[in-house]
Amino acid sequence: MKADLHIHSYFSDGMQNLVDIVAAAETAKLGLIALTDHDTADGCKEISSLAAEKGIKTVTGIEVSAYDGRIKFHTLGYGVDSEKFAPFQKRLFESSLKRAEDIIYKLNGCGFNITLEEVFAEREYSASPVHGMHIARVMVKKGYVSNCDKFFKKFLAYGKPAFSCIHRPSPEEAVEAITSAGGLAVVAHPARISMSAPALFDRIKSLIACGLGGIEVYYTTHTKEQTAYYKNLAESLGLFATGGSDTHASGGSRVIGQPCFEPSASLLKRLNIENSKI
Repeated sequence: MKADLHIHSYFSDGMQNLVDIVAAAETAKLGLIALTDHDTADGCKEISSLAAEKGIKTVTGIEVSAYDGRIKFHTLGYGVDSEKFAPFQKRLFESSLKRAEDIIYKLNGCGFNITLEEVFAEREYSASPVHGMHIARVMVKKGYVSNCDKFFKKFLAYGKPAFSCIHRPSPEEAVEAITSAGGLAVVAHPARISMSAPALFDRIKSLIACGLGGIEVYYTTHTKEQTAYYKNLAESLGLFATGGSDTHASGGSRVIGQPCFEPSASLLKRLNIENSKI
């Protein structure tokens, strides 16, 4: 069974709707997908219904935008119980508003005239957490920057004028919230975490005590060497190896179903997925 366990939609900062995501998964001949929007699992029920019509299985997913101090340490969660996870998701939503206000305040101080209302208008889904991408789109529309990538690098990166990580959950909090809701917690795109290999190894080991269950081994920008390293690391620590494209929009460099990832029988069992056609 081929799978893509890292896909974003307009329920967070992505540009893809659920119908198009399922169509792309069908084209890629995937048997299993997970919608893993930033800090919300609100789109999972709907995509499960759409995917089932095409014979594609789904698992509830989320990507918690956790930070280890000032270092991004995103954590994927699979199979969480929505009711048990609801209080933590509510916290993530409320925190996103406070962080957006902080970023906008800093941008206003730099002479940029943008408002929270303009940022809200960039959300395709009115209940989605406010993401830096929503702010970036306002900055581009108003001509302050030429594209979103430049905005992130010039204003939102650590040390830049509008950087803010207030109210971000720690990796421990993310892992504990996911596992407490019955889910599988996985370190997202480890090669993108700004830590040395020894430091990241120690950090991952420390999170196992909190319930960490996997590492995203197969990822769009991982090299062959990185994939092999994280595969061996997962095996040595007794963690599941997962994989996904991390697509946010169609037509870009990231494509649903790439890299090719086939979940192990033990991972499918942990996710309560039968390796057969619906």
